[in-house]
Amino acid sequence: MKKTFIILALILPACLCYAQNPIITTAYTPDPAPFAHGDKLYMFTGHDEDDATYFKMKDWMLYSTEDMVNWTYLGTPVSTATFDWAFQGDRAWASQAVERNGKWYWYVCLTEAATNADALAVAVADHPQGPYKDAIGGPLATGWSFIDPTVFIDKDNSAYLFWGNKGCWYGKLGNDMVSFENGYKEVPGFHDPACFGPESMKMNWAKGREEMMVGYEEGPWVSRRGDIYYMTYPAGGVPEHMAYSTAPSIDGPWTYRGRIMDEAENAFTIHGGEVEFKGRNYMFYHNGALPNGGGFHRSACVEEFTYNEDGTIPFIPFTKHGPRPVGAVNPYNRVEAETMAWSWGVKTDRLAGFKHYVTQIHNGDWIKIREVDFGQDSPGEIELEILNFRTPGVVEFYVDALGGNPFASFDIRDSGAMETSIARPVTGLHDVYVLFRGGDDQLFDFDWWQVK
Repeated sequence: MKKTFIILALILPACLCYAQNPIITTAYTPDPAPFAHGDKLYMFTGHDEDDATYFKMKDWMLYSTEDMVNWTYLGTPVSTATFDWAFQGDRAWASQAVERNGKWYWYVCLTEAATNADALAVAVADHPQGPYKDAIGGPLATGWSFIDPTVFIDKDNSAYLFWGNKGCWYGKLGNDMVSFENGYKEVPGFHDPACFGPESMKMNWAKGREEMMVGYEEGPWVSRRGDIYYMTYPAGGVPEHMAYSTAPSIDGPWTYRGRIMDEAENAFTIHGGEVEFKGRNYMFYHNGALPNGGGFHRSACVEEFTYNEDGTIPFIPFTKHGPRPVGAVNPYNRVEAETMAWSWGVKTDRLAGFKHYVTQIHNGDWIKIREVDFGQDSPGEIELEILNFRTPGVVEFYVDALGGNPFASFDIRDSGAMETSIARPVTGLHDVYVLFRGGDDQLFDFDWWQVK
């Protein structure tokens, strides 16, 4: 049953700004892997557990954006449980996914339970949100430091997989995307500093000793622009910075081009990749800048950059503000509660599938949505839906800042859809804040909102 509440409001509060990087604030999201598909940019990420004291990772998460400032949580479609031959409940390290010929292929690394070996695996689905299944029922490849896979589809539709820590291997994938046409091999020139950066003493875990090794560390990311192939990668040992090499073909020869990002804030790793979306170029990476963040609590970030005229990648500084918006939110369409630019206190569910919501809501928690376009005519009402009611509370909507008086407010007494009148005209482009008030206990879950 719908309920209507009339809310009186005074003046709009002044602007209050919050950082945009990291881009996800409801979970720790390391190893971001972007993939542009139509008018959406998907981001496949790992997931550092809140209580981790080392790399404690059980599953992989999915997000999307249409404007580069608001990100929608699309669920946790793949976990170690997707692969029944793998060590369960941990070692869900870096991954990447792509679409090819109508199927989605998510390449991951984990540990083979029977041998305790590092292993590459692939899950397949008909939709980016799944459901995913183990494509081959076993590892795609196993070996020491076989981690951090990256998949690249060339202009002729041929596909390649690259991977490796303190080593780099690659192979051409078959048309089925789950096998190698002719096996795999080490990337040509990997041991040459002219190809992959200056040498330094690093621990070679396979041999149990320190050795002189090239700058490349792990986490390759392969892309192409014109006739130039690019490989970006964490480099320099620990702590890592981001560097890159280029080649005239997928088979090399690779030439080291230098550092493009410094060591990440409050994290000893840095992992991500480059993507073009809506005519702009973005570099993804992770840091430890969220509250309680660190080397085992890492968060996805993104910076916009422009290639130099000669095709080289410039040095890309870290920013708090992140990229500029390339679109706006239409509040006259249903806006998922899990679509946000920033938040405080709340979490999203850890479910697979297509239905998701914001949870772990307590007094004083809030969500920010950037670039909401109310148009020229102010809406008269706003509607929302509450799930899993626990204790009474209030949901308040503000424009441009927290504080002052909300333009709409809901008195939450049970679950369901409800609507209220908007207290004063709201037109044009604004940031929207959703503030939750209540007692000391968890309040309820939040599904979606929409103005009418």
